[in-house]
Amino acid sequence: MDQPTMIGRLLVAAPLLQEESFRRSVVFVVDDTPDGTLGVILNRPLGMPVDEVVTDWGAYASEPAVMFSGGPVGVGSGIALGVVGPGEPPPGWSPLEGLDPHLGLDGIGVVDLDGPPQVLGGALGAFRVFAGYAGWTEGQLAGEIAEGAWYVVDAVADDVFTTAPEGLWPRVLRRQGGDMALLSTYPDDPTMN
Repeated sequence: MDQPTMIGRLLVAAPLLQEESFRRSVVFVVDDTPDGTLGVILNRPLGMPVDEVVTDWGAYASEPAVMFSGGPVGVGSGIALGVVGPGEPPPGWSPLEGLDPHLGLDGIGVVDLDGPPQVLGGALGAFRVFAGYAGWTEGQLAGEIAEGAWYVVDAVADDVFTTAPEGLWPRVLRRQGGDMALLSTYPDDPTMN
């Protein structure tokens, strides 16, 4: 039996995951194949305006209109995500393949930053650029999930393009209810409790 795809799901770091790259991170899975999984961290704004890195795209960036650290891999490269409305998709936009239609994330895809921003940018309802990404090789992520390092939960479009990324980790945990909602109050430094 095939494993369900992780594309469009969130990986929420467990409170005990203290590795600086992923501490209290919320990762949106963009690609998931038998060879590995790729995602971007949604709650790490860098404070650097998008225009300083990707010329002419800043006017289309969702608030906060800054670059985001997508993860510790390939930090010299970028991944851009955007949302388009119904109808003919503009050139330079590719929908996420294998997205579960029940997640309500229709219209989210990868934006080709080499395309003309004036054409593509105007067709986007939301847009964000990530420097680097989070990546796992075959079986690596499954092992980390089994160890309790990550919670796998459904994403909503507002997670991907949130205007308040700093508070995303507790918000996502709270909306899960039960024990996960309780984890949203876990102290940043439990030794200070």
